[in-house]
Amino acid sequence: MSEERPAPDPSPEEPAKATDADAWATAAAEDLAAEQARRRAEYGPPPGSAAEELKKLVDTVADKLAGLQSPLLGGLAGPAAQQVVRQVVQQAKAAVEPVIDRNPDVFDHLAAAGGELLAAYRSAVQAQERRWTTGTADPARDRKDPRDPGEGTGPGERIDLD
Repeated sequence: MSEERPAPDPSPEEPAKATDADAWATAAAEDLAAEQARRRAEYGPPPGSAAEELKKLVDTVADKLAGLQSPLLGGLAGPAAQQVVRQVVQQAKAAVEPVIDRNPDVFDHLAAAGGELLAAYRSAVQAQERRWTTGTADPARDRKDPRDPGEGTGPGERIDLD
């Protein structure tokens, strides 16, 4: 009778591989969460979508306007004027918030378009400033020889024979 070793059971190895894969994913997720927490602590919370930021702006402006005390109206008209301001602010919020909620993508597109317009404007301004600083604001006027119309192939001067 020969002594044979029993073959190892393949089932214990498979869970070990799965556990290793899970451990790697878990460690990566923990590292990512730690990095996000570090960045949040350093830079503050990341900005939300354009719609969320607009809602925050509307809320902040509404709170500031509702808390204003108007010295121009005097002490008698103060409470009545303040009530009117609160009512107008609430009506404006009631009109704006449903639009923001229904169309959040529109505000993202508007924000992207605004960024593109700003980049185009900045490029145009930088190009104009470059021309001003180098003295070539109008390339047609900045020729070396004022008699040279800028046409032709040679340095010759046109002579009228008539």
